[in-house]
Amino acid sequence: MIDAHCHLEQKDYLKDLDQVIQNCNDEGIKAVVTTCCDIGEWNRALEITKQFKNYVFLSASIHPEFVKEITPRQIDEHLERLRENKKNLVAIGETGLDYFWVREEEWREKQKELFIQHIELSKELKLPLVIHTRDAGEDVLKILEQEDAKNVLLHMWGFKDLIPRVIENKYSITVGPIIAKSKNHKKVVRDMPIENILLETDSPWFGDGVRGTPVNIKIPCGKISEEKKLTFEQVWNKCGSNAIRFFNLDL
Repeated sequence: MIDAHCHLEQKDYLKDLDQVIQNCNDEGIKAVVTTCCDIGEWNRALEITKQFKNYVFLSASIHPEFVKEITPRQIDEHLERLRENKKNLVAIGETGLDYFWVREEEWREKQKELFIQHIELSKELKLPLVIHTRDAGEDVLKILEQEDAKNVLLHMWGFKDLIPRVIENKYSITVGPIIAKSKNHKKVVRDMPIENILLETDSPWFGDGVRGTPVNIKIPCGKISEEKKLTFEQVWNKCGSNAIRFFNLDL
């Protein structure tokens, strides 16, 4: 099994990351994909993937909610940094649109520009895309379709009415612990083929008031098994193999 989306570079893990990784091993987790989307955390993320080589893999980008805080020069410099580190990456992302934190139309347009830059980079580097979407499901799909994006993973996708388009485009989704509380996410899982579902935790968040860790992928795994009428082991193994295929992991 693989946690397809977490954030081990966050300060929450500064004191005990070794133990967190050991716990993951002990619980049968075969790999973790850490998602670095803050320029200021890049060096830490890269250091972690080198420290835990072939166990922690790296996806990287600039998160859409930071669009007001970064300059065009910083964007160009970081995208070039990603180009130079292609061999250390398994995906570009999370990138996309966030209309919850960014409400001004001017800045939403800037988000779209940044999103397209990431799509173009993923094509250039021949890496898959990890997508962040908040209050912007329709616009995200529209841009992905217009740009003919392939190998797309929709992080914690919660737009059940758009699932037919997701399936038609052959995109995949990740499902996290939020499914334990969300009827909407349960309906997404109900309608999405198991072949296109990966497990995630978005750690350190979604830990029910405490710090989350990749071990929490057992929560969505259990809920998916209930919705799909599959055994826990079937979901555990299938979602893991889906992640290996999507990220092209050498495990």
